[in-house]
Amino acid sequence: MLNDLKILDTTLRDGEQTPGVLITSNEKLRIASKLDELGVDVIEAGSAITSKDEQKSIKTITENKLNAEICSFARPMKIDIDTALDCDVDSIHLVIPSSDLHIDYKLRKTREQVEEMAVNATEYAKSHGLIVELSTEDATRTGMDDLKHLYNQCIEVGADRLCACDTVGILTPERSYEFYKELAQLPQPLSVHCHNDFGLAVANTLAALNAGAQQAHVTINGLGERAGNASCEELVMAIESLYNIKTGIKTELFYEISQLVERISGVTLQSNKAIVGSNAFAHESGIHADGVLKKSETYEPIKPETVGHRRRFILGKHVGKHVIHEKIKETNTQVTDDELNRIFERVKSLSDMGKTVTDVDLQAITDDILNIDMEDSLVLQEYTTVSGNKVTPTASVKVNINNSERIEAGVGVGPVDAAIEAIRKTIKDTADITLEEYHVDAITGGTDALIDVLVKLKYNDKVITARSTEPDIIMASVEAYLKGVNKILTDEKRR
Repeated sequence: MLNDLKILDTTLRDGEQTPGVLITSNEKLRIASKLDELGVDVIEAGSAITSKDEQKSIKTITENKLNAEICSFARPMKIDIDTALDCDVDSIHLVIPSSDLHIDYKLRKTREQVEEMAVNATEYAKSHGLIVELSTEDATRTGMDDLKHLYNQCIEVGADRLCACDTVGILTPERSYEFYKELAQLPQPLSVHCHNDFGLAVANTLAALNAGAQQAHVTINGLGERAGNASCEELVMAIESLYNIKTGIKTELFYEISQLVERISGVTLQSNKAIVGSNAFAHESGIHADGVLKKSETYEPIKPETVGHRRRFILGKHVGKHVIHEKIKETNTQVTDDELNRIFERVKSLSDMGKTVTDVDLQAITDDILNIDMEDSLVLQEYTTVSGNKVTPTASVKVNINNSERIEAGVGVGPVDAAIEAIRKTIKDTADITLEEYHVDAITGGTDALIDVLVKLKYNDKVITARSTEPDIIMASVEAYLKGVNKILTDEKRR
């Protein structure tokens, strides 16, 4: 594996092709700016020919003079290249179908015709000052001789980089190594572009890099068509941690950019997603948690701070006393061994009933065992909300914070969002609290179902969880949020 590895991020092109994902011009700029800060070498900003809005998005990115090379996807057609030129990109990702399957059934052309298109498009793009990365679609189902012939023809007219795409993710790591090793003998730098249909995109990309490929195509969170593309964060951390090779990527930004892409794309990450999932550094088992508390390396391959993440201990059925004791101590509360045992039994009892024990639940149990009567710091006195198809969802609240009455209003994409925004405004001078996660479940059937809302709130470097169960989703959301806020404010009082 080469030490001068290049990263091409295609979150804004291949990632946006994830079913149901649409990223606006301003959102693309936010992601591109963060990718540039992350340190990727090339940002594939989209496909300029797609639409006027896509052209505007790409042009907005190129106008911001980022450090990364800005690239547009293009077919081997003059109109695609001209449109990319109008967006002032540095390069094009010129994609040519190469397998008999694609040439015969999709293009309905001869191989000679396709090769002529590729050569003409490469020559035209180079004559207009563009960097050309020639990419063969469905390369892994293309004969090696046919691939090399196409590449060599385009190299002769100036292709700068070559890319072989495992378009439907059929490689295995062993086959990937042999495939890319053969192509790495060509005179121009080789890129690897893997899809994750069998869950092997990152493994196949690593094998290709070990075989001589010099650039990897990736997306944040592994976004992409069908099962997605090779995940940027997984690939980079494997190279840095398992191969001990520095990539130049600012890995401490991974969690932040992952969260940004998740919010903008609307594609929720699975909790056990490697590196950036909510459970990537979460521990419930008593044995594991005890080991991590003593020395993190016992059950963590890397420190969460390396990727901008944080460690969490879950209060579930497998939790041990040491974790509960640590969480109680975080609030500057002291308990005896007997009190800790009683708290532990109450937590286990709740867990055995299938309930998620939140930080607020633990606080309530602890206060009850210790006979502490701590008044809520924030009390909701009045609440109204207005919502409708022709009305911007609006909420107004009157709250009492430490005997001081405050009234605020908020707007949002829905009544829940508006209500939480109104409450957030009332406490902005007291505590800067961020809603990190919001989860809703219906726990009974029918239109009168009980709604269970779980929220995660962040304050400074600490994340706390709270929940509420009500028949009304708005009130359940407001109550869960208030419980979380009060937990944070109460902890501050105790400190």
